[in-house]
Amino acid sequence: MKTKNKTSVLKQCLKPLMVLALIFNLSSCVEQTGSTSATVNSSEDTSEAFASSVDLTGKKIGYCTPSLNAPYYQALLQSIQATTEKNGMVFLSADGQDDINKQIAAVEDLITKGVDALLLNPKDPDALVGVTRMAKAAGIPVFIIDSSIDSSADYVTTIQSNNLANGELAGEWLVKKMGNTKMNIALLSGNAGNPVGRTRKQGLLQGITEEQLRTQGKIDLNVKTQAYTEWSYAGGLKAMEDILVAHPDINVVITESDVCVLGAIKAIAQAGKTDDILIVAGADGQKEAIKYIMDTDFYGCTAMNSPVQIGKNAVQYAIEYMNGKRDFQKTSFTAPLLITKENAAKYYNPKALF
Repeated sequence: MKTKNKTSVLKQCLKPLMVLALIFNLSSCVEQTGSTSATVNSSEDTSEAFASSVDLTGKKIGYCTPSLNAPYYQALLQSIQATTEKNGMVFLSADGQDDINKQIAAVEDLITKGVDALLLNPKDPDALVGVTRMAKAAGIPVFIIDSSIDSSADYVTTIQSNNLANGELAGEWLVKKMGNTKMNIALLSGNAGNPVGRTRKQGLLQGITEEQLRTQGKIDLNVKTQAYTEWSYAGGLKAMEDILVAHPDINVVITESDVCVLGAIKAIAQAGKTDDILIVAGADGQKEAIKYIMDTDFYGCTAMNSPVQIGKNAVQYAIEYMNGKRDFQKTSFTAPLLITKENAAKYYNPKALF
């Protein structure tokens, strides 16, 4: 009996060390996001050729990213570049360097270069409205991708994942997993006022409350705190450290994006609470998050926000516009998809950028 107890104690001591080993191994991948090269560590051919009655040779696709300091942005740029070049067109890119003024200047530069279509991922929904009007005056169609822009802007369509539906799927899963266990929730968000983050948050909360009403006949939504991470590993780590001090009874973390919580996991592990806190993400299907879902029980689910598919769709719509199509819906979604332990292996690609 004593031997059994010693073995049990040993397992309990080793478990946090094993979790930390996994976390530090994965977090090293997440932290290395400063490179501006979008072709590193990817063996995927993400390109696709589309039918066109117009000769696309020499047509210029311009893309402006808010930043390249994240795997998602790198993968999105790579997808757009590969698909543009696959269709015989010239790819021009500009990096906003995580600065509103720099992104505005970068877009203006693309307009000056006379691109035939402008793909824009705005850092801010209001600040980039002016450059869309400038592009229209120059006869350049604007396609908003991944994020959103104010409705007063001049643009053809927005191409993004179905953030509301994805969030709802994740919220529903959480309630089914937790059952009648009382949830003390911490919400990790990207940055204040971001429309995509707001929609993902809305989806998460709707999914939770609708599933509670359906299965329990009541709503018990106890969000004890919200913290902003600026969509970064370091921001998530700092936010979670503060949350665990102020709210030690947290047992659920919901987040608008995998990147918001990947750094937070380190704080959770160092506090010895990986067995006490369940993580649910409303997006993005980042490979490090999928790895956690496969290998642990504390990262419950995430939802797919594929930069590869969004990039391909954006170039396809630009080509369709060049071929005369004008009846675009104002928002075009990719299909919602929840990733859990049951299907995570299907979507895990260790060689992917994102």
